Amino acid sequence: MTDTILVPFELPDHKALSPVLVDDLASLDVVVLGHFAVPEQTPVEAAREQFEAEAQATLDEIADRFRDAGATARTRLVFGKQRAATIDRVMIEEDCAAELNPAPTDGIDRILVPVPAVDNFDRLPRFVDILCEDSTGEITLFHVAEGEESRAAAETIVAETSERMRDAGFAADAVDTLVVEGDSHDTEILAVAADYDAVVMYAAESGLSDHIFGSLPDRIGDETGDPVIVVRRDYHPSATD
Repeated sequence: MTDTILVPFELPDHKALSPVLVDDLASLDVVVLGHFAVPEQTPVEAAREQFEAEAQATLDEIADRFRDAGATARTRLVFGKQRAATIDRVMIEEDCAAELNPAPTDGIDRILVPVPAVDNFDRLPRFVDILCEDSTGEITLFHVAEGEESRAAAETIVAETSERMRDAGFAADAVDTLVVEGDSHDTEILAVAADYDAVVMYAAESGLSDHIFGSLPDRIGDETGDPVIVVRRDYHPSATD
């Protein structure tokens, strides 16, 4: 069964999609979502009536690029005021395994993979593999030892994850590990992500900071300009996750 990935665009002024990412996602079922941001004082139906044809043409053009690369692609167009809620809803309705936060890129040489403190998961390695190219030289499994978690426990997490990556077919010399100790999981990931070309990570529980500063994947994309793939959980979160 082919995995489905959601690729959302903010309309009417969407960011250009890199040909590299189009090619990387060619093996997937792609849902191209256009969220047309309606100003607070504007009725949604009025915006739809005025801009729907143009917005749909834009989405069709993007979807055709994926189809030309070999992907199966379909479109969803939503006029509204709540982008995050729209993405969450469409992810569920379309049974998407992951979401791409797109960004322009010429190539992906280094991929950062923040890993959670869980015993087992299956979906993450698949999406790391999707972004890997001939030029990709390093995949770094990253974990933040936060709060009462010991560094030794964190080292065990990345070591066991590295072993599972090898079991999934990754070469041992392609997978590196990195552990840091810090008070803020998000802050440490943002600092490290700046040194990489792309990030593949599991979705985290939404918190108060997301509503104030935006979600962590959005902040990574905004601060680094790099693509981020957010993978839906296929594990049971721990108490500290």
